[in-house]
Amino acid sequence: MQDAGYLTGKLLIASPAIGDPRFDRALIYVCDHDDEHAMGIAVNNPVEDLRLPTLFDQLEIESDIVVPDRAVLNGGPVDGDRGFVLHTPDFSHDAATMRVSSNICLTATREVLDAMASDHPPRRAVLALGYAGWGPGQLEDELQASAWLVAEPEESLIFDDLFENKWERALKLIGVDPAHLSAISGHA
Repeated sequence: MQDAGYLTGKLLIASPAIGDPRFDRALIYVCDHDDEHAMGIAVNNPVEDLRLPTLFDQLEIESDIVVPDRAVLNGGPVDGDRGFVLHTPDFSHDAATMRVSSNICLTATREVLDAMASDHPPRRAVLALGYAGWGPGQLEDELQASAWLVAEPEESLIFDDLFENKWERALKLIGVDPAHLSAISGHA
């Protein structure tokens, strides 16, 4: 259950005021947020030339199915060699699965990869390498500086492969015209 003022389960949309090229036009699904930290996964930044079947081969994950040819995401600049899977709640592994919202979970163990390669995978899942992290008060400061806009996520924004327009779709979800936002960036 989300506490008032925390953004767990929300979608952060980078504004032109972000000021950090690593997060230019980023969409970050917030997996955990409290007084001490915030953690999220970027959902619109595929790793160049890395697809799920290739990564599963590299990790020697045996598959009962043909693994879907989906992108692996760059989830953020922290722990870039560690995998994080956002998935629907039809998969859960003991204490390793964190329920983020009613329809999205996070698991960072091999069991979720094994499930993704089985004939009973989660209904929807996306694998990211790394995550975005903030220390105490850091995300709040960035929000105060208008670096991020906040939205309720739609499942398609988290899981689909239409990366080239996810940022624009997220802005439209909250009633912001991307052209108008870009046009006013840098003008206070």
